[in-house]
This record gives sequence, C-alpha cells and structure tokens, in this order.
Amino acid sequence: MSTKVSHFLTDKKYGDMDNVVISRKSFIHEKKPDYSKPSLEIPPHKRERILNRLKFLYGEEKAKKYLPELERIMRVHHAHRPEEMIRKDETYNKNERFTEKDIILITYGDIIKGKDPSPIKTLARFCDTYLEGNINTIHILPFFPYSSDRGFSVIDFETVDPKIGTWEDLEELKPKYKLMFDCVFNHISSKSRWFQEFLNGNPYYQDFFIVFNSPDEITEQQRKLIFRPRTTDILTRYETVNGPRYVWTTFSPDQIDLNYKNPEVLMRILEVLLMYVRRGADILRLDAATFLWYELGTSCANLPQTHEIIKLIRDVLDVVAPRVAIVTETNVPHEENISYFGDGTDEAQMVYNFALPPMVLYTFYKEDATRLSEWVSTLKKPSDTTAFFNFLDSHDGIGLMAVRDILPEADIEFIIQRAKEHGALVSYRRSGTGETVPYELNITWFSALNREDTDEDIAYQVKRFVASRIISLIIQGVPGIYLHSLIGTKNDIKAVLATHSNREINRSVIDEEAIYRALNEPFSKIARINRELGRLITLRTRQRAFHPNGPQKVLHLSPQVFALYRVSPERDQHILTLVNVSNRVCHLKIPLKELHVDALHWYDIVSGMEWMADEGIINLTVYPYDVVWLTPLKEFQRQSIL
Repeated sequence: MSTKVSHFLTDKKYGDMDNVVISRKSFIHEKKPDYSKPSLEIPPHKRERILNRLKFLYGEEKAKKYLPELERIMRVHHAHRPEEMIRKDETYNKNERFTEKDIILITYGDIIKGKDPSPIKTLARFCDTYLEGNINTIHILPFFPYSSDRGFSVIDFETVDPKIGTWEDLEELKPKYKLMFDCVFNHISSKSRWFQEFLNGNPYYQDFFIVFNSPDEITEQQRKLIFRPRTTDILTRYETVNGPRYVWTTFSPDQIDLNYKNPEVLMRILEVLLMYVRRGADILRLDAATFLWYELGTSCANLPQTHEIIKLIRDVLDVVAPRVAIVTETNVPHEENISYFGDGTDEAQMVYNFALPPMVLYTFYKEDATRLSEWVSTLKKPSDTTAFFNFLDSHDGIGLMAVRDILPEADIEFIIQRAKEHGALVSYRRSGTGETVPYELNITWFSALNREDTDEDIAYQVKRFVASRIISLIIQGVPGIYLHSLIGTKNDIKAVLATHSNREINRSVIDEEAIYRALNEPFSKIARINRELGRLITLRTRQRAFHPNGPQKVLHLSPQVFALYRVSPERDQHILTLVNVSNRVCHLKIPLKELHVDALHWYDIVSGMEWMADEGIINLTVYPYDVVWLTPLKEFQRQSIL
C-alpha cells in the first residue's frame, strides 16, 4: 500500500475521528424490527398533513384507504430504530444538518478497479487513504443491478449489484462517512420483475406503468406540450400477453416510467425508500424528480402533484427519520429548479445548483466574473434548514437548461462552441416544435478548462483548474466533487466510440495501482491537483464562515475577480474570498467599508501572507488564477487558538 502523501491526509487537525465513529454508530438501525417496544405514534397534525397530501393526489376515498397502509410502512420502519436514535432525533438541530465540514464525493461504486473482488471495498480503501478527514460524505451512484444507462435503469431497487459489492460493504463505510443513495424512482428497467409481470398480464402490475393501447391516444397538440429531455419518442411499443401496448418512456425505451397515479406504486416506493434509510442513507437523491407525474395537456414536468409527492416523502421522513435529507435532481431552468425547496420547511432540504457549472465555465471562458457575480447576488435559499448542492461536473454532463433564464442564447452558444474546441460533445433534447435543442455538454471538467492541444505548463493548467473548482467551495451551500475531478481526468473518446454514448466521455474506470503511483509522483498532474485542491478543501472545512447558513455578499471589485464575502452564522468570522478568473495580473483596491469590519491587519488563509490596510483600503495584487481568502488577523489568531 502506498504512503499518504497528499494534503488530503497529511494534516490531521480536522477533529477526533474516534468520537466521530462513536457518534455515527449511534445511528445504525437494528437489522430486525423490535415489535415489543411502543409502536410509532404519529402526531395528529402530522397525520392530518399526510392525509391531506394523499387527498390532493388521489381524492378523499383513496386517501383514507391508503393512509393505514402508509402508517403500517412507517411503523415497521420505526421498529428498526434503536432507543438511542429515537431519543437523539427528538433534539436534533436541523439548522446544523449541513455545515462547513460537509464535502460530498460523487462516484460510481466501481469507478476504481483494483484486485479486491468488491469494487466498493476498493473505493473505500481509496477514500480512507487519500480523502479521509476532508470528504465526509460519499454519493455512490446507483449500485443496483441494471440493464442500461450506467446504473440508471434499475432492475431491482432492493439489491446491490454483486459486480459492485454487497449491502454489508456499503454499511462498513458508515462509521467514517455519511452516505447519499440514489432513488431512481421515476422509472425502472424493462428487465425488472415489475415490468415483466406487466408484460405477463399480472393484474396487480397492470397499472404500475403509463400505458396506451395506441400512440394515437396522445394528440399531436398534447405531444408538443410535453417537456422532452431526449430526442426519442415518449412512447415505446412492447408486446404483452394481451397484445401490443405503448408505454411511457421519458429517457429511453429501456427505462419505463412508473405511474404514480396508482397509489400502490407510491406505497411500494416508500417501502424501498425507508429500506435505504435503514441501510445507511443519510441523503436521498431523488433522480429525475421533474417527471414523477404525467398529465396530458401539460408539460408533464414540475407539476403540482410532483411537488406534493416530494412533500409527502418529506413528511414521512420528518416523522420516522428526521436526520435524513432529500436532494432533488431537477435539470430545469433555475427558477423551476429552486421551487423544489418548497417554502423552506416542507420539501427538499437541498437542490442541485444546476446553473453553477455553465456559469463558472462561461466565467472562465470569458475571463470575466461580471455575470457570475450578478447571478450569485440573486441566490437566496428560503430557510436555514435548506442548502444548495454546489457541483461543477458529474457522471452526466454540464447541463444547459438551468441557464436558459439567466444567460442570453448567444452566450449559451458561446459556451457550446468554446467547449467544442476543448473536445466537448453535445447531447440534445427535442422541443415542442420538433427541433433538437442542446441539453448538455459532455466533457470532463479538466478538459473543459484546458485544451488537449495546449502547450501550457501542467502547473499552470492545474492552477486554472483548481481556481475554477474553488467557486463551488466558497459560495453558500454544500460542495460536491465528482471523483474524476480529484485526478483531472481528460476526455475518454475511446469509451464514447465503444459505447456510442456521449456521457461515457466522463465515466472512465480508473486503475487503482496507477492512481496510487501518480499520487506518489509529486510533479504529476494528479498529485498537483490532489495537493492544491486538497489543501484548500482542508482549509475550507475549518472555517465556520463557509457554513451554509453563513451570510454572503458579492463585491464588484474587478471584472477579472470573483469576490465573495462570507461571514459565520455567529458573526464572529469574516472571510473575503478572491478568485482571479483570468490569465492576467489584477491590482485591487478593497474598501474596508464594504466589509463592515474594523480591522487594520488582515491575513490570507491560503498563502499565509499578512496585509495592512492603508486609510481604509487594502491594496492587493492577484496573479492569474490566484485564490485568496482574507480574514482579520485577530480573528485568525483566535481561531488558531481554538
């Protein structure tokens, strides 16, 4: 085993890991339900709210019929909760659900190939060796048996793919890491038992899917209204024991949409969801939540019923699993996306900040932070129990939908053309008029920032790359980092050609030994990224000013510099973050009156340099792609003592 050489590991001041392990073990569910202890008592006002949600979805008669079944599901889950968990849940501070210490790693369970027969164990070894103490949450992308779409066409919601590992392998991660599970509940694989039972004519499953006898049952006008994230037809023909049927397939012919107009579907999904909680999920990612409900004559996206389902899930979790958070994955224009916060208390605790990746890419392509600064100034979360999930890249691509209501079409086209010069592929969707419209860019984040044919020094490329990634660390919210961005993966064109899937450009499988060798070579790209990005992540997790509930204020100091002022929730730590988004030197004059802090001496947490204000002004020079975090020297000294 290689030695620990990166900044992800070398400094252990992040806290007492033993205490963390003890604390995490307090929240492990019992394997078997204990029906001898008192049964769950749902507070009357919460029971009434759940009933009203069911009435909204299904009408009063069905709501009253299915409420007892939902209560049964909740009581079964409650019987798995140990007494200590129940007691601690009663005093849980929801404002501290997410803190400055939260960094989420996004990864496939089998993204690292090693000698261990369980890829999850290989991933755990990598995380323990190089990421422990900085990455505290792991989002393992769908780890279930699947038939297509790299895991997002699930055959069995309740089983871990044996090619990846076991439930026990996942549970072994719990003492050190919080876990995010994918709830791919919009659709299911055509190879699944549920759909096969439908094809076989099993009466129970006939209403589990959205089915038509003829494609003509959807009129041309209705088709034009349906929001399509793909270019394929909304209906796919399947042969059944009762003859041909046309089923609703939002994403692909292999991904069959579930019919939530059938309350049986919702009950079965809620059972699976609570099973995930018992298996260790701290965050539930609702994949493709946009499309949970269909209604002909509408866009079939972001419908009121969709929001009501998510609110119902929130109500259930608030009763039996209040520590578990919901994050919605809704790749739609920004205003629609943030609507999934609800009123800040009744829907998702976290939403993907889908506009951030294209906004950051635009900023670094233009070498101008003006648009980014203006947009970040408008970001508002509805309560202290919610947070943005700030990511820059993922297993899919860089979505373009979220900036359709932020950037003009010409600027979006500029991003596309510039990204193409860096080797990007473009995936499309079909509009209501039948046109194909760019939906996402398929490219690795390192390639998006650095051209393949560049003659720039690798250190300079890494500096630009790290500067771009810092944006997601400093703005209000919880940062997520795709594993490939920890090692600066370049575009994998061979994988695209082999699979005919654009998204495979950013899904390469990594050899474990090769990555360890590269990490131990100090001048390699991987080691440089790990060292520089890892050091900044370490610093970030120790600054209370980066708490998701800490206020932020954008300063317009120069078009070349993204300047964000962060303050701790307690107002006892102030940090002015500066990121030079250009390849030019920039001289700044920072007026202290903008910071509302009476301090003469300032300290850069990143470089260790000290600065002195002159007549209320800090004069500062930032070099290309520099990152600076200024804080009053006295505050830094007090923090160091603590």
